[in-house]
Amino acid sequence: MQRILARDVTRFLLPLLALLALVAWSASEVVNRQARVWAERDLAARAQLAASGARESLVARIAASDRAGTLALLNELVRDERLLAAAVCGGGGRTLAATAALPAEFRCGHPAGPIAGAEWEASRQLAGGTVHVSVIPIEDQGVTRGELVLVHDMSYLDRRAAVTRRATFVAFALVGLLAAAATVLVARFSWRSWTAELRRVLALPFQLAATASPHSFQPFLADVRDLVARLAAAEAAASGARWSADRIRTVLERDLRGEGVIVVANREPYVHERTPEGGIQVEVPASGLVTALEPIMRACSGTWIAHGDGSADRDTVDPHDRVRVPPDEETYTLRRLWLSPEEVQGHYAGFSNEGLWPLCHLAHTRPEFRADDLAQYARVNRRFADAVVEEASSPDPVVLVQDYHFALLPRLLRERLPRATVLTFWHIPWPNAERFAICPWGPRLLEGLLGSSILGFHTQGHCNNFLESVDRFLEARIDRERQAVVAGGHETLVRPYPISVEWPNRWAARTASVPECREEVRRELGLPPDAILGIGVDRLDYTKGIPERLLAVERFLLRHPGYQGRFWFLQLAAPSRSKIDAYRRVGEEVERIAARINERFGGAYRPIVLHRAHADPPQVFRLYRAADLCYVSSLHDGMNLVAKEFVAARDDLRGVLVLSQFTGAARELTEALIVNPYDLEAASGALAAAVAMAPAEQEDRMRALRAMVAEWNVFRWAGRMLVDATRLRRQDRLASRLVGLAAGPPAT
Repeated sequence: MQRILARDVTRFLLPLLALLALVAWSASEVVNRQARVWAERDLAARAQLAASGARESLVARIAASDRAGTLALLNELVRDERLLAAAVCGGGGRTLAATAALPAEFRCGHPAGPIAGAEWEASRQLAGGTVHVSVIPIEDQGVTRGELVLVHDMSYLDRRAAVTRRATFVAFALVGLLAAAATVLVARFSWRSWTAELRRVLALPFQLAATASPHSFQPFLADVRDLVARLAAAEAAASGARWSADRIRTVLERDLRGEGVIVVANREPYVHERTPEGGIQVEVPASGLVTALEPIMRACSGTWIAHGDGSADRDTVDPHDRVRVPPDEETYTLRRLWLSPEEVQGHYAGFSNEGLWPLCHLAHTRPEFRADDLAQYARVNRRFADAVVEEASSPDPVVLVQDYHFALLPRLLRERLPRATVLTFWHIPWPNAERFAICPWGPRLLEGLLGSSILGFHTQGHCNNFLESVDRFLEARIDRERQAVVAGGHETLVRPYPISVEWPNRWAARTASVPECREEVRRELGLPPDAILGIGVDRLDYTKGIPERLLAVERFLLRHPGYQGRFWFLQLAAPSRSKIDAYRRVGEEVERIAARINERFGGAYRPIVLHRAHADPPQVFRLYRAADLCYVSSLHDGMNLVAKEFVAARDDLRGVLVLSQFTGAARELTEALIVNPYDLEAASGALAAAVAMAPAEQEDRMRALRAMVAEWNVFRWAGRMLVDATRLRRQDRLASRLVGLAAGPPAT
């Protein structure tokens, strides 16, 4: 019955839709044709009005042979937004004055140009669009002194026609939608009457109902199967539209002519280290930036430019300091730069991590700014700009500048490669204008970043803070509606692009099953098979809230003593920036707190398992799978990818994520248990809720979290930026062609 109904609906709808499409097309053509007639009349009237207003001044200047004055008057006329060019012709086809944008076809003396002593008008199609030309004699006491040529831009009519056509077809689509809805409603009421009749039959006396064949209900089953099939098809279509590595490659091949991208980052994706035995091993740094960007580079096959600081990095590059990575695939190029100890200290440790990092994070560490550090920071930015120019295979490359180490680089690239599309992504928070004022060289940083074509942040709040800083410290025009800044004649779009992780995640796919991981990890840690295990994965950084996390675990065990001897918390803490005092102090504090908590509970039960070591992604994902909960307690974080990695690892739909409200991820992963890490009572309560959470609720929450991470994966993050870059490149090329048209052919 459903198939018959669908067939009848199709027979009704298809002719109706075809008729509506024909009517919409015809209406749009009639409207656009009439609009063009009206526009030509309007432009002719505007030309006459302009000629009347300027006649006396033109007569006086022509009589005085004042070419400069005549040209100045014409330039005043063309300030009209639709007046493209103007000229004054004298006898014999001489040009007395003409603005720079006058097309060659309408110059004085051109075969197709103005006719001496005649008044005429016409519309012409040029390479850059349609124009309307009016030639009006300049008369003084019945004597013609010359001809005024006015060229109006009519390209707006083409745009208006496109808008009209779209509006007409939208109206058509709405009418078609209403027709479809009416048809569906009629079909539904028919179906309802059929089922009502069936219920009436079923309500007959039992003896009559008992004689009915079970096969009478087969139409119901067929309809259910048909509905399930259609829902499954819709779900498959939706998942097919998800951003992926293949879709990124398609964007590059279709819109960017298959070219790769150039990524500039301080940290390299693969580090070659010398082993004690004299061999070379490859390590993947513990970095959210590397986690996010490395899958993109494998999809894009571009070039990653970074500082090479591994002990065997120099031994593995070619004469041009390049090496193909990943080691097992070699899908893109890693270009290494070698920085001196002074450059590393001033650029990386000094200005970047003792200045900008604490400036942008609300973690109660005072930023330190030194002029010597700024000098090294600027020097390193220039060196990376040189490397980008060397690696660029075209004058308009796509360059992805990553993070706060390169705030000056976009402006340098704009000066060296003016046609480049520069996408800068700021991976950490951007402070409000009052806090940003702490930086003595804030305006210089803003000017550097505004060399970008697109400037991205994790959240809209960070975008707003940046615009507030520009508004306060620079002379620039801010377009709040388009989220753009125009400074020095260059426009920069400011956009939120929430970063994420790879999906499907290759590390999760290569890791053993959850039961295997649980058994192996508990055996390695010397824990009983039924131990409840929490996990934290971080660099040893004062913004990550590791001391607060351990104190929350201690408070949880004191408030719920029944979990003592049953609950352990594994903190994986990779050493980071240990030469900086603030980082060294937080490492010492974490060790001290862990030792005190373990001593407090005494005996063989030591609830805090602290591993101060680097771990590769396969090891980390194995721990994610083995854990019962993951606690991310950042005091301030741009996004935090640990939370999303944990979700990506849990294909068993188990495990609970406890997440700080001060992370960018908390705005997306709303099914996590969101906490204030400073509030130890609330945080310990969230840990208790996570441990006691029923499997069904864990499954519901994790399914929603995984859907979010799958949809908003790292390929979508990069894809949205590349698509926006593509639009900008098209606009820039169109603008260049229009400028060339306005300038006319070169003088002979």
